[in-house]
Amino acid sequence: MSEQQSGPVGPREDEQLAHETQGLVKGGHSTRAEEWRDPEPLDENTVTGQHDMVTGREGGTPAGMDVADVQLRSDIARFLDSSALPGDRESVLRSAQEHYAPDPVLDRLRSLPAVQQFQNVQDVARALGLGTEEGRS
Repeated sequence: MSEQQSGPVGPREDEQLAHETQGLVKGGHSTRAEEWRDPEPLDENTVTGQHDMVTGREGGTPAGMDVADVQLRSDIARFLDSSALPGDRESVLRSAQEHYAPDPVLDRLRSLPAVQQFQNVQDVARALGLGTEEGRS
């Protein structure tokens, strides 16, 4: 009677393949036979996207602004209706009140100049003394 094969190769070949892959299965890393698949280690000059290339800013913060400026401008924009701009301090304040803006936002909006017209949230931010994005050259 002949030996039954366990696959496209015989039992001896199966055993040899199992032995060759044992390090990979048990060790959780590649074997010497597969070192070519391992990624090359990164050197210190490789950009990985994990660090901000510009110092002094948190990732995602536009140049000319800090995190507090971005947060306050975002809060102001969230509570303004599009019909409030362009408008003056009263229309901006009224819109923020109608959208239940929190007291810190309302307090800042109350400090806007009464006679100035604001075209957009950026104008409101500038009038409040917040940093704004710097234009690209």
